[in-house]
Amino acid sequence: MDFVSEYAAAVTGILDTIWSKERPGIERAGKMLADTLAAGGLLYVFGCGHSHMVEEELFYRAGGLGAVCPIFETSTMLHEGAAKSSRIERMSGYAKLVAERFDVGSGDCFLAVSTSGINPFAIEMAQIAGTRGAGVIGITSLCYRKKPSRHRDGLHLPDVCDVCIDSHVPAGDACVTVCTDGTKAGPVSSVASLAIADAVMLSACQKLREQGMEPEIFRSGNCAGGDEYNRRLIERFRTRVRSL
Repeated sequence: MDFVSEYAAAVTGILDTIWSKERPGIERAGKMLADTLAAGGLLYVFGCGHSHMVEEELFYRAGGLGAVCPIFETSTMLHEGAAKSSRIERMSGYAKLVAERFDVGSGDCFLAVSTSGINPFAIEMAQIAGTRGAGVIGITSLCYRKKPSRHRDGLHLPDVCDVCIDSHVPAGDACVTVCTDGTKAGPVSSVASLAIADAVMLSACQKLREQGMEPEIFRSGNCAGGDEYNRRLIERFRTRVRSL
């Protein structure tokens, strides 16, 4: 099998596994999010490194919820220094400095994304949200539960979440052997995490509709009337979502 076909098979297999095995967790997370939205709360989203792309996936895009507040901490993004972002992700105590800038509270949901679920930053952000009373959702690969955590108390991300959804990403992320020494390419964590995040959002939308409520969703600005429609959502949330 060629590399592209191998990758296609790996991605398809992981997504099929998510849909068949993780639906209960997705529905529980969707219920938690729907209850939050119905009560006027926000969904806060956080991830380090490549996991921060889930924040961008859910925030201010066509087909995305209006009530999403991403925690864009640039020190953990690759454009601010890739090696530095990895070191900060492993630092204990830094999360407190970031979390104090956001009003995550008991009426909100908090989504933490970390494929390994072993680094302190994401774990501590989820912990802080939980202590404030927010419902905490995690997306991680449970295969890392067998690996030592870098958290000072040895916690893994699932330990601090109300609902944690397994992305079924293999250890090391990449899935296609491309070098003679066994080195692999073709990471799958982004595809898996983004799919889960969007599925949770859609589950919440379904549950809102079942309660007779219309989800507040951004439209494409490239379609007729999109800009005007979105402007109303921006005005509604801009005082609570700083990135708007």
